[in-house]
Amino acid sequence: MLPSRLFYDTLFDDYGMKGMESDVYLKDGVYHIEADIPGFNKEDINIDCHEGTITIKAEHEERNDEDSDKKYIRHERKYRKFERSFYFGDIDEDLIKAEFKNGTLHLSIPQKAPVAKKQISID
Repeated sequence: MLPSRLFYDTLFDDYGMKGMESDVYLKDGVYHIEADIPGFNKEDINIDCHEGTITIKAEHEERNDEDSDKKYIRHERKYRKFERSFYFGDIDEDLIKAEFKNGTLHLSIPQKAPVAKKQISID
């Protein structure tokens, strides 16, 4: 079962505030994020993990155009930035894997193995 806080992380998705389309699912004890980030290179993407929260940031600034004859009517691709965070809770941060292929970022985020209950003896 996914953490209930994940619902709140996506609360504003329907209001155009998310920036990147993504799917999140759990399979065999591993969370997966598949995020579409078209038009970016893997060097433009930064992934942070802190206290069970994964943050994906993608930032791209178009380089200066050498062709000075261009007279732009509309120039929207000059600078783009996306940021999205997902809370998972108790995850194994050292085993997270990331792959970026064909404009899609895929993260594999293993859950931490549950700690066995320990019996304490009384002296």
